[in-house]
Amino acid sequence: MLVFLNGDLIPAEQARVSVFDRGFMYGDGLFETLRICNGHPFAWRRHWERLERGAKFLNLRLPFEARDLRAAIDELVRRNEVPEGVLRLTVSRGVGPRGYSPREAMQPTVVISVHPEPGLGPENLTDWDLVTSSVRLQPNDPLAAFKTCNRLPQIIARTEADSAGAQESLLTNLDGWVVEGAASNLFWIQAGTVCTPPLESGVLPGVTRSLILDLCRQLNLVTELRNPTAGQLHQAAGVFMSLSSIGIAQGISLDGKPLGRSDVTGKILAAYATLMRQPTIEV
Repeated sequence: MLVFLNGDLIPAEQARVSVFDRGFMYGDGLFETLRICNGHPFAWRRHWERLERGAKFLNLRLPFEARDLRAAIDELVRRNEVPEGVLRLTVSRGVGPRGYSPREAMQPTVVISVHPEPGLGPENLTDWDLVTSSVRLQPNDPLAAFKTCNRLPQIIARTEADSAGAQESLLTNLDGWVVEGAASNLFWIQAGTVCTPPLESGVLPGVTRSLILDLCRQLNLVTELRNPTAGQLHQAAGVFMSLSSIGIAQGISLDGKPLGRSDVTGKILAAYATLMRQPTIEV
């Protein structure tokens, strides 16, 4: 398997990053996870734009232009023969001296890897058991807008899901509202309306989340930004999670109690699968 490391395609077992890289030392960097569909990165433009916004916020220089990195991704996918799978793009601030100051970290590190997923298909509706995490998020946290390399709250939440035999953990914020999953955005259907928490609650602006909101408008489904409690999710007609690697996962239980299942989830999944299979997927 080949990986992209700072402009070169090299065997994964030969890829090395310095122990003094600030991504390793402090989580000082960003990442994006993309689906590979039909041999190309799905929703590349939206992922790149979020990466650009994060880099600007962190004052982290991106050493490659979007078109050059996209060309490298296409070549990496082709050389690895991965028409369907998952791609991980990581940008760290690079090597710097000890200490928090990034002033002397002049050369960012860029790594891209691809991961074959033979059974992965957008038409598949995955069922997930959910649990409520003990982790609390800060509302209006500016860092929540980006996928930084420091994801310790999400790691703790996912560990709790693993311990409970669940597939995903739901995080609440300090105001008591359910915000999102450890690796996913939250949706639920209430009285025919597709609801999702507002970004101000501490939500990551997920790429798949934005695509689903667009698809709902095309399907003439009413959407609403609303803050839920766990009790309101138990009363919902259906609950589902969105994330780039899988697409849509249906929540079938929360903290051991069954959740409703709605036909609306299937309609959105079908529209999402159609979008992914279009020849032009630069959405």
